[in-house]
Amino acid sequence: MSTKTTKTTLKAVAAHAGVSYQTVSKVLNGQLQVAPETRQRIMDATRELDYRPNQIARNMRARRSFMIGYSWVQTSPDQVNHILDQFLSSMVREAEAAGYHLLPFPFREGQDQVDDYRELIDTGRVDGFVLSSVNYNDPRIDFLLERHFPFVAFGRSNPELDFPYVDVDGADGLRQATQYLIERGHKRIGAIAWPHDSRVGNERMRGYFEVMQSAGLEVIPDWIERGEGTFDFGREATLRLLALPADERPTALVALNDTQAIGATHAAREQNIEVSRDLAIVGFDDAPMSQYLFPPLTTVRQPIREAGRKCVEILVSQMEGKPLSETQVLLSPQLIVRASA
Repeated sequence: MSTKTTKTTLKAVAAHAGVSYQTVSKVLNGQLQVAPETRQRIMDATRELDYRPNQIARNMRARRSFMIGYSWVQTSPDQVNHILDQFLSSMVREAEAAGYHLLPFPFREGQDQVDDYRELIDTGRVDGFVLSSVNYNDPRIDFLLERHFPFVAFGRSNPELDFPYVDVDGADGLRQATQYLIERGHKRIGAIAWPHDSRVGNERMRGYFEVMQSAGLEVIPDWIERGEGTFDFGREATLRLLALPADERPTALVALNDTQAIGATHAAREQNIEVSRDLAIVGFDDAPMSQYLFPPLTTVRQPIREAGRKCVEILVSQMEGKPLSETQVLLSPQLIVRASA
């Protein structure tokens, strides 16, 4: 014998609480302030009757999805992106607290990515976007500005574009790292950098160049290796630098991420060069494994959880039409000194 479960209605909750169903609807949707005892009666009634609102119908009435779109460049299967994990976790928590959920979708290059954003907007599946992997001449920014659709970027783009963003001051991070190495007595400081078309990489390297110039230290082009942010590139680049004559090669290296820096430490060990004593190495990101390396890695820590929280905070204010106290936030990183430097 089967049993049929009857869904509790809004009118049943209202009758149980002794108020109108319009009052119950507005209180549950945050559209009406009532006396504390009245609100308590309504909330007690929803629990006692196990009332569950029809979220789809509610969203249709409000003409909102309560979803935030987010796409990112996927990590290859043999790598782990701890920074992305921290950023996503922070956004999910902040979004949930504000009554929203994240809708992830793959990042695609060129016009294809704009088509994905257009479809999500036109089908009403998202109320706003958080952008990541932002670069120069990013077509998503132009498109969303033209559509006047709520978004916030994790990262900056062309200086002439005015849009909401949260970013970490990468230039300041490399300033701190390079200045620290100079104070430790290093004059020949090399860099394991990213390609010239990387906005984030160029921003970080700006701090390196500024400090070297202000200290009156020559930057030798052969001391700067540019390539992908991988272990293999960090290792290979360092092996090339270590192949230079002992009195001409760098005594210290700054890398644009910890993965490259870890590759550099492996290259030094392969050449029987002691990290810290013979070659100082500084990374960037403070990935969780950095402190457990041998030797533990000196690195620049990004306030990545704060970045995720601020992105959602700014976006929610936009979507709900609330005044924004700030729309462009630049967060400061922190140098974490360990044994590798």
